Amino acid sequence: MKLQFKHQKFQADAAKAVVDVFAGQPYLTPTYMMDKGTVIKKQKVKGVDISDPYESKIYDTAADFTGWRNERIVPELSDKLILEHLQKVQRTNQLKPSDKLEGRYNLTIEMETGVGKTYTYIKTMYELNKHYGWSKFIVVVPSIAIREGVYKSFQVTQDHFAEEYGKKIRFFIYSSKNLTEIDRFASDSSINVMIINMQAFNKSVDANEKLESGKRADKNSAIIFRKLDSFRSRRPIDVIAKTNPILIIDEPQSVEGAATKKNLKLFCPLLTLRYSATHKSDSIYNMVYRLDAMEAYNKRLVKKIAVKGITESGSTATEGFVYLESINVSKEKNPTASIQFDCKGAKGIRQKNVTVGIGYNLYDNSGNLDEYKVGFVIKAIDGRDNSVEFLNGIKIFAGDVIGKVSEDQLRRIQIRETILSHLERERQLFHKGIKVLSLFFIDEVAKYKQYDEAGHPFNGIYADMFEEEYNDIIDSMQLRAGDDDYIRYLEVISAHDTHAGYFSVDKKGKMTDSKLSDKKQGTSDDIDAYDLIMKNKELLLDRDPKKSPVRFIFSHSALREGWDNPNVFQICTLKQSSSEVRKRQEVGRGLRLCVNQDGERMDANVLGNDVQSINVLTVIASESYDSFAKGLQTELADAVAGRPVAVTADLFKGKVIVDAGGNEQVVDGDTAQAIYFDLIVNGYIDKKGVLTDKYYADKANGAIQIAEEVADSRDSVINILDSVYDSRAMQPENARDKNVELQVDPDKLAMPEFKALWKRISPKSVYVVDFDTDELVNKAIASINRNLHVPKIFFKVETGAMDEIKSKDSLLDGSAFSKSKSSTYDSSKQIRVGSSVKYDLIGKLVGETGLTRKAVVAILTGIEKPVFEQFKFNPEEFIIKAAALINDEKATAIIQHITYNVLDEHYDTDIFTEPTIKGKLGTNAMKAQRHLYDHIVYDSTNERDFAADLDTNTDVAVYVKLPDSFYIATPVGHYNPDWAIAFYEGTVKHIYFVAETKGSMSSMQLRLIEESKIHCAREHFKAISNGNVVYDVVDSYQALLEKVMK
Repeated sequence: MKLQFKHQKFQADAAKAVVDVFAGQPYLTPTYMMDKGTVIKKQKVKGVDISDPYESKIYDTAADFTGWRNERIVPELSDKLILEHLQKVQRTNQLKPSDKLEGRYNLTIEMETGVGKTYTYIKTMYELNKHYGWSKFIVVVPSIAIREGVYKSFQVTQDHFAEEYGKKIRFFIYSSKNLTEIDRFASDSSINVMIINMQAFNKSVDANEKLESGKRADKNSAIIFRKLDSFRSRRPIDVIAKTNPILIIDEPQSVEGAATKKNLKLFCPLLTLRYSATHKSDSIYNMVYRLDAMEAYNKRLVKKIAVKGITESGSTATEGFVYLESINVSKEKNPTASIQFDCKGAKGIRQKNVTVGIGYNLYDNSGNLDEYKVGFVIKAIDGRDNSVEFLNGIKIFAGDVIGKVSEDQLRRIQIRETILSHLERERQLFHKGIKVLSLFFIDEVAKYKQYDEAGHPFNGIYADMFEEEYNDIIDSMQLRAGDDDYIRYLEVISAHDTHAGYFSVDKKGKMTDSKLSDKKQGTSDDIDAYDLIMKNKELLLDRDPKKSPVRFIFSHSALREGWDNPNVFQICTLKQSSSEVRKRQEVGRGLRLCVNQDGERMDANVLGNDVQSINVLTVIASESYDSFAKGLQTELADAVAGRPVAVTADLFKGKVIVDAGGNEQVVDGDTAQAIYFDLIVNGYIDKKGVLTDKYYADKANGAIQIAEEVADSRDSVINILDSVYDSRAMQPENARDKNVELQVDPDKLAMPEFKALWKRISPKSVYVVDFDTDELVNKAIASINRNLHVPKIFFKVETGAMDEIKSKDSLLDGSAFSKSKSSTYDSSKQIRVGSSVKYDLIGKLVGETGLTRKAVVAILTGIEKPVFEQFKFNPEEFIIKAAALINDEKATAIIQHITYNVLDEHYDTDIFTEPTIKGKLGTNAMKAQRHLYDHIVYDSTNERDFAADLDTNTDVAVYVKLPDSFYIATPVGHYNPDWAIAFYEGTVKHIYFVAETKGSMSSMQLRLIEESKIHCAREHFKAISNGNVVYDVVDSYQALLEKVMK
């Protein structure tokens, strides 16, 4: 398998934020004469093969010693001007503007774990090279685990970036054993990246300082600072420093101690970029882009987190062990409970797993164990709160353990729960071609694998537990409709072959515990273990059971950082929770969105609204859900502490908002007050400035109302509101809450009314757009002439002198300098911004709009001369805004001229049996009589009320809430209708109806895209049903009746 990579807007925005700070820096690729060293003639150096043409070149004084370096910031780009650029970038990205430049030049980028931080800084390298010619980069990492992961990312993204930028990066890991790479780093004209582990570099600095002071130290550790015969009597650090490299610090909070900050200056960096999900609050310098945990979740860029907690609640009434695994609810039968309890067997006491109903007697079924003698008969099973009550008054809830619980019993429960969650997720994703992996972290290899005196391996206690529980669960699995292929898949994989251990290996080939390199963080630097993890990353994603039967992985907890496999869906830590291991660190290993068998990432572009029902990471905790969730919430709140916690007028003041035409506006005080007042009037904020449920409901329905003054900048205002911290947005899901799994009712599927409905709505269609190109060109010209405003880029060049130094403070704050002259230049005159960057204006607009070159040329030649001349002031801004205006006109033209044609293809009824739809009874699920499924899961009270009315009305034969896999293709994205309904013939005029439900028809303000999709849906259903199916938008069952009776 080869992982595929996509162009994602947030990654491009993060790169652009860095590039824009240095707008005005010209594109330069300067060379210099490298230090030739002191070797006089060609000589054979130990370890160097002179027959290698490159090596003979290095050690020949006649060789070309041209080096390539990063050009320094030009004098015209003063600190004041760079600060202005920085503040503009910060306002655009809804960040608090910096009061001053914090270092020359430090920029901070915050990116949540799992969204592609390494990809983002590789893209940033390419963009800095494209705009300014900078080509020398050093990536500084805190550990071997991250170093190996970064190196792997450079490898797997190489072809992807080469396709986009037409060149490849040359990258290597610094090693004192291979110094020729440093010469190549300096002498190669392409983009060069050196990856270095900061721990190793700091040791080199310490060793060098000791040697220079006459103390004993390892000379090999200090090689980078020593003049070496094999390196032409030069110091490697000097060769690196001459290139003015750009430093990229990965996880600076783990790297930047006082010593590190001092040591990094030895590289003489041009600038420093700092990337992390968890920056220390006192070490955030000039933040230019933020994609934190809350935003990553809201944008559906990471998996949703679910927690399966286990609560130990000892009872004074008994020492009998009982574990309530789950409550099982179905339409036809009374609820049942899956429980585990002790049972007396021929070989002693063992745990028994059974599914039971009311009246089950634990004493009778345990072999008459005394601890169950008093009242352990099930009195009640409640699916609403997931509880079981015994006759003795003891009541337990799903996930509760009562009685005497040993360490081994608790670990066995965790292992069993992990297997159950794995099989549930695997069953759901099987038909989507997605491999499911589960990850167990343990702290002692012996618990997984042991060796006899002859060195032969045998199972440790956890491996035995796993195989016993796996076989027990597989043997009792219930076959469901459409499961045949999945069951065949399970049958060819044995319990023994489906788990594997990833640990360090000693010289005899035995698995061994990892040595801790950082005892506080509990991490290791075992290169062999990380190499094994990285080497098998793609293999583990292959679902072919012959190639890769492994689905359950046991690894040492010290190797946590090495695991970032995107298809880890379950994480279970089989050890006592440590206060040092933070919960964010625990879940961080599984947050990446999964990939299918083609290596394609399963994101919102592929799955739409299904993205976070497919991408769910379940943590099997050794504590209660409430305890784990509270701890995780606290950590997440700390991580987003920089966000505002309430809405005030000041939240909007000074922010940059953009209207539909791409025009920017800085919000002043009066406009900020108007926005704030309007939010109060519409009931979107309460007295404390907290966003209300009404805000979130209207936002979900696309019905947000914004102050008239900024109505055209609606999206920008919503983005600002989304920057407010909301604890509900990151609340992990309780994995035990969803106790109802929808089952298709085969009788409903066979009903003639449903068959007739399905026959009419299942055909697929293709749309055709036949609009007048000349009309589009004319409308685009008019729109650009009317709405295109591109700001010029200005330079301010200031001249000054230091006349008198009054104090140390005057030096530090810069007041010792007095300004004598100030001149302003715009980019169309004396100084041309990025003048050597060539812009293919026509090609760029063709790519952004999808129009032909002929149409784009017609638009550009038709716009007014002053409007067109804005291009040379700010080419990139011109392209972005012109493309947006053309696309707006194109979207309108497409919708006005769209027609649908029926295809021979049809949706199959498999779309109802393939997905796993779950809910919690009484919360978002209810029993149903006329629904295609036995229950219905609803998203809002409006949907619940609408379904309840459908279910009780005798005119309705059958209805179904359509799954997300049933969609209509439109030019503005997939559209999923909500409901399909069949009435009994003779009761209404229109028997077959497809409905879209909205919260309030009277106050609803459908957005352009929403309106466009609804228009397309109407055209689709007209085409496929010859008018036999009515499609419309309704807000209640009464509104539906009015439509079907007409």
